[in-house]
Amino acid sequence: MAVPISEAFTLGFIGAGKMAEAIARGVAASGKIPAARMRAADLNEDRRRVFSELGVKAFDSNVKVVEESEVIILSVKPQVVKKVAYELKPFFTKEKLVVSIAAGTKLKDLQEWVGHGRLIRVMPNTPCLVGKGASVMCLGDMATHEDEKLVSSIFGSVGKIWTADEKLLDGVTGLSGSGPAYIFLAIEAMADGGVAAGLPRELALSLASQTVLGAAALAIEKGDHPGQLKDEVASPAGTTMAGICELEKGGFRGLLISAVTAAAKRSQELSN
Repeated sequence: MAVPISEAFTLGFIGAGKMAEAIARGVAASGKIPAARMRAADLNEDRRRVFSELGVKAFDSNVKVVEESEVIILSVKPQVVKKVAYELKPFFTKEKLVVSIAAGTKLKDLQEWVGHGRLIRVMPNTPCLVGKGASVMCLGDMATHEDEKLVSSIFGSVGKIWTADEKLLDGVTGLSGSGPAYIFLAIEAMADGGVAAGLPRELALSLASQTVLGAAALAIEKGDHPGQLKDEVASPAGTTMAGICELEKGGFRGLLISAVTAAAKRSQELSN
């Protein structure tokens, strides 16, 4: 049976990149874990300096972080996670909860590399950097309900998090993992349309970005079906319907569906 993580646990980061920084900042700002109870390791001196300035003890030794932490987030690049985990395997005791945010790295592989199943795999996305992330986690064999609540608390400080079966993570990758890029492309295209309609570039980009932000907030807060919200904007024979007709001619919906499924398929290929 897994030993419960103490309330005054230390959170460690193996890899001090941008996502790790976002999580550390969010957790510290939420008051859930002070910076003094965090550790980070990275070979890059500049990244260590960033964490040190946050009040986090930063090292060039991964072992040091694992030794001083009860919860360890593997935040290295997917191509090196196996090497890093194997090197740390002797130090990953069953009393430690290991959390991986390495894309495409399956729990069964992590369990082999880490040496036990007290693991949680999380698929975050880049809006975590501004506290608006959409993350999904799946639990390893030995992860407890309390472990799940703890990780939910950590990632809840940088957005929202859901729990799902691991078999769904390729779909999650295609939708929320890759999704921000689709939206950035839409914002860019909408801004270009505004410029084509005579708007100054800066105003067009600001309006496009705020429109996407506002529409998303409305969809979340009202909870109505997106089709209904669309209908509330589109009056008969009006400007919005003229624009929607052009989007439908270009296969807008179908293209987004294809983008999500293609990215999900690619995620599956990369993880096999």
